[in-house]
Amino acid sequence: MKNPFKAALRGDHAQIGLWLSLADPYCTEICATAGFDWLLVDNEHTPNDVRSTLASLQVVAGYPATHAVVRVLQGDAALIKQMLDIGAQTVLVPMVDTAEQAAEMVRAVRYPPLGIRGVGASAARASRWGQHTQYIQQANHEVCLLVQAETATALDNLEAICAVDGVDGVFIGPADLAASMGHPGNAAHPDVQGAIDDAIRRIVAAGKAAGTLTSDAAQARRFLGLGARFVAVGLDALLLARATRQLAADFGAGGVQPA
Repeated sequence: MKNPFKAALRGDHAQIGLWLSLADPYCTEICATAGFDWLLVDNEHTPNDVRSTLASLQVVAGYPATHAVVRVLQGDAALIKQMLDIGAQTVLVPMVDTAEQAAEMVRAVRYPPLGIRGVGASAARASRWGQHTQYIQQANHEVCLLVQAETATALDNLEAICAVDGVDGVFIGPADLAASMGHPGNAAHPDVQGAIDDAIRRIVAAGKAAGTLTSDAAQARRFLGLGARFVAVGLDALLLARATRQLAADFGAGGVQPA
């Protein structure tokens, strides 16, 4: 039950990922064949639920080179417990603005006496229904917690968030950060990009793994050059939308003349 993604964050090779928002395990498996280091199963902005997330985790398990990261709907201990019990080893928690919130999330992913995670491992996929006899003893060490800093408030508290023991990485959410900074829908604004660059440098300086999401290849390479350890370089829904729209346009579908 070792967590290879958590170990990789401490290594020399940055982890390149893809965001999954189509909420369908069949699509998840198609993306798993691509060979990304990690795939993000999103529960915040998609119609995923516990069962569909479980199906995606089961699919990704068939591709050992790729790790499934689950973004929970919100920073709620009960929701996090469900995702851990169905086998998520790495969770991403949105909208963490303070060190106090980050500390609460650390407690949510850990069993007592270090945390408040409910103990039901013998009935859970995470322990292979009791087959991993040392699951409870090892889980606190192997679960990877990533928190999202995606507001101006979070950036003000960034060093304090990074200082929380048990936070393995801090992910900068560009869309919400842009809105928080007064540039909704414009994450490419120079002020927003400057804030992301600065945040990555600060996270790295604090000794934590920095991550973010962008579908712009040049931005992704810049973030990696600044020391980001886990970067998602695309979204499945946007890849599908762009490819299908371009194909339709190429053939003049819907009365549009092809170029």
